[in-house]
Amino acid sequence: MTHQSHNEEKINYESLYFLVGLLSGLFTGVVIQGSWLWIPVLAIVGVLFTSFFLTVFVRGRADA
Repeated sequence: MTHQSHNEEKINYESLYFLVGLLSGLFTGVVIQGSWLWIPVLAIVGVLFTSFFLTVFVRGRADA
């Protein structure tokens, strides 16, 4: 039997979380669409919620 080295690469999913938060905020802004101002505002809110989610729930977990 040969010894196989398992070189597991840690994948950083933070950018994926920020992209999902941004797109969710944009989608919410399009659905609400009280005015065109809400679309970028809610995109920023989505990114802020993503940073809160990463800071509170994801970081510090051993398997994250």
